[in-house]
Amino acid sequence: MANVVRAALVQTEWTGDKESMIKKNADYARQAAEEGARVMCFQELFYSPYFCSVQDDAHFTYAEPIPDGPTTKLMQDLARETAMVLVVPIFEKQDDGFFYNTAAVIDDDGTYLGKYRKTHIPHVSGFWEKYYFRPGNTGYPIFDTAVGRIGVYICYDRHFPEGWRALGLNGAKIVFNPSATSRGLSMYLWNLEQPASAVANEYFVGAINRVGKEPFGDNDYYGSSYFCDPRGQIIGGAASDTEEELVVRDLDLDMIDEVRKTWAFYRDRRPDAYGDLVAP
Repeated sequence: MANVVRAALVQTEWTGDKESMIKKNADYARQAAEEGARVMCFQELFYSPYFCSVQDDAHFTYAEPIPDGPTTKLMQDLARETAMVLVVPIFEKQDDGFFYNTAAVIDDDGTYLGKYRKTHIPHVSGFWEKYYFRPGNTGYPIFDTAVGRIGVYICYDRHFPEGWRALGLNGAKIVFNPSATSRGLSMYLWNLEQPASAVANEYFVGAINRVGKEPFGDNDYYGSSYFCDPRGQIIGGAASDTEEELVVRDLDLDMIDEVRKTWAFYRDRRPDAYGDLVAP
């Protein structure tokens, strides 16, 4: 019997306020569950606009603690209600006043499993993330969920191959990459980097982007969310580049073993030859 997991992604437009964004995404989660999904990931900073296009202290009000904040608690209830594993990207405030770009991972019974904090933080025009976020300090954790071992990488992280590989070495079968990425050069990379990373590391990748125009900066988010398999092939096509969309796809996890037997990338690695990669 095939080891198939039905998985979901959702790309949404900014509604204008946090509460309606949470409700909208929760409704999409219920729809995904009705379609048989067992795991779902939302977009980066899912309940807010992408505010990092500007530097404004007012946006720190979006931050919440994890797991003790209201959104994580609500999502634990939603996971229990839908019987889905949820990956929930949140602007995190730590008790001592440190802030992170984070994703909480919740099992299908509502159990909080842990979090991943975005490791690589950009700071260029239109993406002033160092103004808001400290670099992540979680490493590259793997979460043992009801659907298997999953990992998380967040947006700008995807440009760095080291984390993708660390997630594979740690046992990930599915890696979710929630993002906020706008039209321009990044759209070309969107369709290149994540399938290439799925091939290089021989697992499934769920690539999630937001969609539409938002009030900060001149960003036009192009959606195009998709799942790709360990051969780098998009499963069932990508989502719209202009409209909200729920993406539900079947992932045959047995393909991972098949591909790894064909292309023995893990067996043929040469860690003894890679010292220069981590030299100061």
